[in-house]
Amino acid sequence: MGKQKRKNGHVNSTKKSSSPVWLFWTIGIVTLGLIIFLFSGALDDKDSSDTSISYENQPSLGSDDAPVNIIEFGDYKCPVCKSFNESFFPLIDQEIIQTGKAKFYFLNYPFIHVDSKRSALFGETVYKELGNDTFWKFHKLLYEKQPEDQSLERKDIFTEKFLVETLGEVTTQANVKKVSGKLEDSESKKAVETDEALVGDLGVTGTPTLFVNGKKFEGSSIEDLKKMVDDAAKESK
Repeated sequence: MGKQKRKNGHVNSTKKSSSPVWLFWTIGIVTLGLIIFLFSGALDDKDSSDTSISYENQPSLGSDDAPVNIIEFGDYKCPVCKSFNESFFPLIDQEIIQTGKAKFYFLNYPFIHVDSKRSALFGETVYKELGNDTFWKFHKLLYEKQPEDQSLERKDIFTEKFLVETLGEVTTQANVKKVSGKLEDSESKKAVETDEALVGDLGVTGTPTLFVNGKKFEGSSIEDLKKMVDDAAKESK
């Protein structure tokens, strides 16, 4: 290397003096690029946070003062959702919702069958016409009445007649009449479309899927969920 720096017995001073300048600008550009990358990543995290989610006009359980919001994306034709609502959800209700740690919301992701969309529209109509309490009674019963035989998943089971009869088991016939025949109601369609848009925004790919303050729940137990809720509560302070 020493021989290459000499020409006619003299050091090539031009090359030697320019190296630090080149190195300075290279480090500067790399550092600037890193700052931009990290800053844009922070913005992406902010965009996917709880602040980008609207919880208005969504069926909910729990206190308005709860520091954390939990979303379940579900499909009434999904057998895993049925199992979730019969086994895992009671634990969420007892240990998280009833204790005031979080408020719980149900949003539709009706992707399995035409029954899925029909049930979602009917549920939204129940919520709009009869209110939150009747919605949750209907919601619970509809999952209970989902057939155990999974071969029926692709067959029409939740017809409008079936849904009307199911609603009649949890409320009066006068209330049933308020909902019956309103399956194509524009507000109900808009509500389901709003849920589906959020499915796309959050990258939901299946049901049931939970989000805690806008972050996807990746755990597998009630203890995992409680920890995530507790951590979210600390972050929100």
